[in-house]
Amino acid sequence: MLWYKSWLETRWRFLIGFAILLLLACGIVLQYPTIRRLMPVADSLAAAQAGTMLGRVIQNAVETQRDYRGFVWYQWVRQNLTNTWTLFAALLGSGGLLARSSASNLFTLSLPVRRSEFVRVRAITGFAELLALALVPTLLLTVLSPSIGEHYGVADALVHGACLAVGGALFYSLALLLSTVFSDLWRPALLACAAAIVMAGCEAVLGEGSRYGIFGAMTAESYFRTGALPWPGLFVSAAASAAMIYAAVLNVNQLEV
Repeated sequence: MLWYKSWLETRWRFLIGFAILLLLACGIVLQYPTIRRLMPVADSLAAAQAGTMLGRVIQNAVETQRDYRGFVWYQWVRQNLTNTWTLFAALLGSGGLLARSSASNLFTLSLPVRRSEFVRVRAITGFAELLALALVPTLLLTVLSPSIGEHYGVADALVHGACLAVGGALFYSLALLLSTVFSDLWRPALLACAAAIVMAGCEAVLGEGSRYGIFGAMTAESYFRTGALPWPGLFVSAAASAAMIYAAVLNVNQLEV
């Protein structure tokens, strides 16, 4: 019953996110031929802005997207997938079974089941949905790429999808924890998104690909550039996620029904 209830509470958020990411993945593939034709224009623009910060940004973007694998990482993994996935991670972790305001949830918590089981079911359901959101749209690129005469490896798709799910689990766990504190859907989601924006800004200031950066782990930049998995960032995210889920269990244990 708990598994089914958890699925019912999150299914529309999951399905909407799934549909959006599939459409974005299709758009990325269709966009590449146009980007490839515009590369000479981008080179000229970078040359015109040489020596400036804008010029360096343009040059880095152009050099990264010289080939199809670089284009997919820069446009899909680094931007569209990570940003959209993080938003839905916050939404999936918010509200639902653990929210304080719902009378039905308080009734459910009064059933003869350990409180930790409620949190475990909710967390596993959400993580499974987020893994699907990370992997399936990225694997779709592998399927669609031959239609434009390109190839995107299954191994790259699996690595980037898995790193996104593990690295970004922190934001889902934060929203889940905040749902045991606040009585609505939106405050946990907004606070989790705000935390993501702040962390992304800090990493941008400190330098992209920061060794312990969460977004560096989510985009697996080190894997893209050198073939090395971002173990430090993944470990930090996994440890922080586990701590927040444990805190959620403690909060739920204190709820009065």
